[in-house]
Amino acid sequence: MVDKLTSILSRFFFIVAFLLLLIAVVDWFLRLFGWTFSWLPYQPGRLFEFAAMLMICVVVLLLRQIRESLRHS
Repeated sequence: MVDKLTSILSRFFFIVAFLLLLIAVVDWFLRLFGWTFSWLPYQPGRLFEFAAMLMICVVVLLLRQIRESLRHS
């Protein structure tokens, strides 16, 4: 049960991090031309930071899964 939950959480974090990264890149590119997303309260650098934090969580969850699988074998 816990393995299934960590797998789902890891995938969710990865998708959210990828979307944040995509929005940050598009917003950074738009800022080159003087446009921006008006609904976005954060700068692209802050979105990169959020994406990095989520990816660190993904790596931690994957390492935990690897440790558990090595412990059981």
